[in-house]
Amino acid sequence: MGAVDMPADGRRARRTATVPAAVPRPAPANRITWVALAFMTTSSVASLRASPTMAVYGLACIFLYLVPAIVFLLPTSLVSAELASGWSGGVYRWVSEGLSKPLGFLAVWCQFAMTIFYYPSLLAYVASTLAYVFDPKLASSGVFTAIVIMALYWLGVLVSSQGTKSVAGLSSAGLIVGTLVPGTLLLVLGIVFLGQGHPSAAPMTASHLLPPYAGLASLVLIVNNFLSYSGMEMNAVHVSSLRNPGREYPRSMFLAVLLVLAIFIVPALAISWVVPSGQLSLTAGVMQAFDAFFAEFDVGFLTPVLGIMLIAAALGGMLTWLAGPSKGLLMIAREEGYLPPFLQRLNKHGVQRNILVCQGAVTTVIALLYAFIPDVSSAYWILSVITTQVYLIVYLLIFVSAMRLRRTKPDHPRGYRAPLLPVLCVVGFAASVAALAIGFVPPSQFKSGAVGGYIAIVAGGAGVVGLLVPFLFYRLRRPSWRTPAAEQAGEPA
Repeated sequence: MGAVDMPADGRRARRTATVPAAVPRPAPANRITWVALAFMTTSSVASLRASPTMAVYGLACIFLYLVPAIVFLLPTSLVSAELASGWSGGVYRWVSEGLSKPLGFLAVWCQFAMTIFYYPSLLAYVASTLAYVFDPKLASSGVFTAIVIMALYWLGVLVSSQGTKSVAGLSSAGLIVGTLVPGTLLLVLGIVFLGQGHPSAAPMTASHLLPPYAGLASLVLIVNNFLSYSGMEMNAVHVSSLRNPGREYPRSMFLAVLLVLAIFIVPALAISWVVPSGQLSLTAGVMQAFDAFFAEFDVGFLTPVLGIMLIAAALGGMLTWLAGPSKGLLMIAREEGYLPPFLQRLNKHGVQRNILVCQGAVTTVIALLYAFIPDVSSAYWILSVITTQVYLIVYLLIFVSAMRLRRTKPDHPRGYRAPLLPVLCVVGFAASVAALAIGFVPPSQFKSGAVGGYIAIVAGGAGVVGLLVPFLFYRLRRPSWRTPAAEQAGEPA
């Protein structure tokens, strides 16, 4: 889709010239394939977790998924492919080269900090799914949800501490077993269900292709689609682990885009066929659908099996997020001295152990919110929105940096050039701003507390974690916090 850079004399560059010198060749033991990276990216972006949110709109979920894909997913994927094939180091390198090092630190911090809220919301979905393995009534228990969040996060830290190669294998297996297989099964069961003459719980006529407009609050759930599509650029930090980054990273991104769209749209439709929108839980909707299907076909004993498979996919996605953003933060913290030495220490596998542990302490505290907020779906939604607000800061910086780098460094070696880059950046930037604004509007499904309280929680959470904390780290940094080059190469501190 994009053109390979050509040398000044007009002759086609040799294949090795498409890889920027700044992207190091990976050691064979740490090398991963572009397909594995595509699966890692898909695992970190797509899951069945978001399906209930859009299933409430029935057939209109196709429209509500395609619009964000066009204005956000496509620009993000193509722009990230160009930046990653030209500059190693992930979002920090992209933004620091395009704008400034302080803004580069802000970008990589926000990419990392959003996971503080992402893990509880992801693992709340896991807890609701796990409830169907034991007792569906537990899906609405805040105490049960909090316990599961804490236990699974710390288990994820233990696994991630074994290194990136282990994470790549587990996340790929989780994607296949817990997302692709259950998603396909949902579609098949849905088709059989309708084929037997059962009416769809949601209208499937052409007049329902667009969502009904009943005020801004009724449409605000679309902001969750921006969160669903977030993360396409996150695994760019692993670009140096590819054999030929310039050629293989764009290929990996395009495969991931196709998988992401299929995983989001098809299961959401299948759920809308069997579970009425008024009965859908934002955390347990997928299991509600499987439970209804299996009850209809008298195979209810399969519900726990599917629950375990879905849990495997969610945990694979969590492992990918644990491995990516924290690694990016570690790299620049060591290079520039943005974090104190304690947070820069590595274990024997070269993994940022102390960063993960400190993040886990905060995640544990946030998990306790589920024990005190009566409506688990409301807690889930609040954390999801805060996650989106913090992460959108990253995309605003990426789009501006990409435009500036294309203008100021047009001859810098790039393995891939995104077509119509200025248009992609403007569209993506505008979509991010719109999502940022609409995130402060409570959805119609939100019933806990006043509107003012909702806005204060979202703004406070995003402001403190996304802006105040990185500002303090930057102001308090010390030259002595820089780590010697030998330790930056991966030696335990």
